[in-house]
Amino acid sequence: MFEALGTGLLHAAEPQNLLWALWGCILGNLVGVLPGLGSAGAIAILVPITAVLPPVPGLIMLCAIFYGSNYGGTISTVLLNIPGEASSAITAMDGHPMAMEGRAGAALSVAAIGSFIGGVCGTLALAFGAPVLAQIGLLMGPVERFAMMIFALALITGLLGDRMVIGLVMAALGLLVGTIGIDPTLGIPRFTFGSVDLLDGVNFVAAVMGLFGISEILLNTEQRLTGKIADNVGRILPTRGELRQSWGPIWRGTGIGMLLGMIPGATSVVASFLSYSTETAVSKTPERFGKGAIEGVAGPETANNAFANSNFIPLFALGIPGTASLAILAGGMMMNGLTPGPFLFRDNPDVVWTVIASMFVGNVMLLALNVPLISVWVQLLRIRYSLLAPIIAVLTLVGSYALTENAAIVWVTIVFGVLGYFFRKLDMPIAPMVLTMIVGPGIESNLRRSLQASNGDFAVLFQSHIAVVLFLASIVLIVWSVWRTAHKHGEQRVLEMRESD
Repeated sequence: MFEALGTGLLHAAEPQNLLWALWGCILGNLVGVLPGLGSAGAIAILVPITAVLPPVPGLIMLCAIFYGSNYGGTISTVLLNIPGEASSAITAMDGHPMAMEGRAGAALSVAAIGSFIGGVCGTLALAFGAPVLAQIGLLMGPVERFAMMIFALALITGLLGDRMVIGLVMAALGLLVGTIGIDPTLGIPRFTFGSVDLLDGVNFVAAVMGLFGISEILLNTEQRLTGKIADNVGRILPTRGELRQSWGPIWRGTGIGMLLGMIPGATSVVASFLSYSTETAVSKTPERFGKGAIEGVAGPETANNAFANSNFIPLFALGIPGTASLAILAGGMMMNGLTPGPFLFRDNPDVVWTVIASMFVGNVMLLALNVPLISVWVQLLRIRYSLLAPIIAVLTLVGSYALTENAAIVWVTIVFGVLGYFFRKLDMPIAPMVLTMIVGPGIESNLRRSLQASNGDFAVLFQSHIAVVLFLASIVLIVWSVWRTAHKHGEQRVLEMRESD
């Protein structure tokens, strides 16, 4: 493992890979700074670029965009009180009040330092945890893999809380989209409606470019994101007292983010909110939170970035993307001939270890980009979104066409963009749909392989102890989520009845 990581560091230090890591970090930071697009949209738009790159530089760039956007999201959150990323929303509670007091520099520096520590520790967890988990994955047969994917879907939808039912509907819709095209076993077309362009299925990358890129542009143009910028950044580096107050939250946030990142379906939003709740609980002066407490910035931002890096563990080791952004990144990997999962470490060790090593390098780059260049990123917040929107839209559609050089695929992007816009307007979660679009074919193939081996006997699904445990855990998770939602609504009705009396 250490030898492989050392070799990966040597490859990551090659000039070409360093340049693409830097480019990805800059793009990720830019995406995070400018509210509206998000890492999922940026990765979706830029995936076509990787088609003309060797697999390693392309994957290094996409990964850097993913974890780099978390760094940049803090800047607009603190200075503008508009989160560049959803996971930075809780940071606004104390980050923006600090900016209004002229302490924006301290808030952003502590966030960058915490993000660096969390990112490095999350990458260490990836380097040591993913190979072990991949070895376990290699021992699994199609029955266990099918059960594992069902459990991952239960986790993803179960964590949606009140929106679990609509999340299941969206997951089913993603599975349905994934069945379009030629049946891999029988060789007959499914749901193609006579269209030759659909024989190969719906192009995943083109679809997510619409779901995240086009829909985000439509929504943000309609909302016209605005906010008051805190002009007085203040001193860039925090005081010794502020650093002393931050160390505890940073290390607690690191632990929270790393642990949650290993769970498919958990989100960085949960990690940052849990970190914030932990800091208010352990603080001797909780009344300071919400009024500019630096612990309220250090903890959540560290947890956010520790989560982002350790969240690669289930993707690289088991082939299960934990977030929509990683599902899109997985699509980019497959487009370049790399299949996420336990075989990745066995068949492409040079690629995966170079990418992991590049994450250490990328976190150093992001620390250097964020602390000294805060004033530069502040100026980017003054760019009007009305100028950016048409540029992003054109890049999205051009990138979509470049995937296959077929005009029909542009219509796929546009149609899914309109669908994504209405999904967002109706508050329907897109992530379950995207995740099932990417894991759906795996669910189908493992189920059919299991049934073929047993001559169609469904009892084979319950002959593996691991599969039975995963199925039971999935049922318990769904039942618990339904009970929790019903209990919450029941309490609300009781309170409403008491208030009416």
